[in-house]
Amino acid sequence: MYPAVYARSTPDKPAYIMASTGRTMTYRELDQGSMQIARLLRSRGLQPGDALAIYLENHPRFLETCWAAQRSGLRYTTISSRLTAPEVEYIVKDCGARAFVTSAEKAEVATELTAALAEIQRFMFDRTINGYENLDQLAALQAAEPLEDEQEGVSMLYSSGTTGRPKGVQRPRTGDPMGTKPLNFDIFVDRYRVTADSIYLSPAPLYHAAPLGFNMSFLRMGATCIIMEHFDACEAMRLIEHYRITHSQWVPTMFVRMLKLPDEARARYDLSSLEVAVHAAAPCPIPIKEKMIDWWGPILEEYYAGTEGNGSTSITSAEWLAHKGSVGLPQTAEVHVLDDDGNELPPGKPGLIFFAGGGEFEYHNDPERTRASHNDRGWSTLGDIGYLDDEGFLYLTDRKAHMIIRGGVNVYPQEAENLLITHPKVLDAAVIGVPSDDFGEEVKGVVEVLPGVEPGPELEAELIAFCHEHLARYKSPASIDFDVELPRHATGKLYKRLIKDRYWGKKDTRIV
Repeated sequence: MYPAVYARSTPDKPAYIMASTGRTMTYRELDQGSMQIARLLRSRGLQPGDALAIYLENHPRFLETCWAAQRSGLRYTTISSRLTAPEVEYIVKDCGARAFVTSAEKAEVATELTAALAEIQRFMFDRTINGYENLDQLAALQAAEPLEDEQEGVSMLYSSGTTGRPKGVQRPRTGDPMGTKPLNFDIFVDRYRVTADSIYLSPAPLYHAAPLGFNMSFLRMGATCIIMEHFDACEAMRLIEHYRITHSQWVPTMFVRMLKLPDEARARYDLSSLEVAVHAAAPCPIPIKEKMIDWWGPILEEYYAGTEGNGSTSITSAEWLAHKGSVGLPQTAEVHVLDDDGNELPPGKPGLIFFAGGGEFEYHNDPERTRASHNDRGWSTLGDIGYLDDEGFLYLTDRKAHMIIRGGVNVYPQEAENLLITHPKVLDAAVIGVPSDDFGEEVKGVVEVLPGVEPGPELEAELIAFCHEHLARYKSPASIDFDVELPRHATGKLYKRLIKDRYWGKKDTRIV
């Protein structure tokens, strides 16, 4: 189950198409190109288990490079194309990369990195700059033949750093023969009904765990992927109509962007080819998901999981309509909800969510964080707060790190955020705790408004009143500030730390 199979059976079939240019990579080209890059890396000394760092935008050869690493047994780390040179340097060195791949589009950052990465082999697509070798030319000189010891590699991705320094998530490398079915792969066939005839729309950055994993999995099935270089709500719908997309994967902010479009814009496109629309990465407000199901039909599939791969839940549209707000039933591990003393909590009582019996992981070069994410029974947590209902469905409350303690009372800001985003004048919202002489912390909203909406005291009063209509006052923002654009990761996660730091007087506000 990998592209070489389809390079033989359907060589001219598109493996993936770049949305903005139409540039197509056939299965023959993907197979041959990934073999050549794999041979180049092997000729430069990279052996199974060695690390490769990939710092690319949604580039036409991004997935080709990943398949080169995957089929040669490497550990490969895909790095956010939004990061600065010091942030990239930290990840490249922390992951222990022996080679670094980037592109001409990232030349400015790459130039800054030349001296810092002097001991690492550096390659660049599209053209070269001082200190980098031309990967296009070097790979083309290699034989398009598989390595004699082809074996499965593994990605080692870094957390998005929304609450601090990013963590490298290290999962076991099996070294299985190339084409071995990955762990938990059956969900793509059994639940999402993926076949070789599927056409998958990928609207998110490829460096992130979910888009990377989904694209690699669809390519294992011989399907065709449509890769958006950048997300745009109207363009995404146009692509669904044009390519007759059957499967797609989203984050809730993308749903919000599409739902905020004028009715005539949303009605312009035929979306009837969609069979499955998967979403995850961030909580989806109940009214937003209700509107999406009304619009697209009961084709939404939601899951809860982390890059750590330690467990997951999933829920269909039909199940969600009967358990609104839930992220579903356990799929790959048992779910336990524990209090601060490690005791199991009854249904309906929120606590820290743990997975038991799922995939193993550790945080690279950080045994302390690894220990902190596991309890004495070996169960592991992603740091999220939630509860189970009587039927075993899991509900997320918030991340423990985001909890506000207002006068000794715990406030989970996700509830107010989910409400604010439904207001017709709001494009995005964050709710945080800020210093308070009276309560220790007070609840504050930070809002990004829709184009044409005037922020100011009147809108602040309107939004606070809106919250009071639906939430207890202690959960509602006592004040609201306005921002031109909230610092949200392209995968949908909010960099809440950066917003909080403004109010708590912290100076290190870099996104890492």
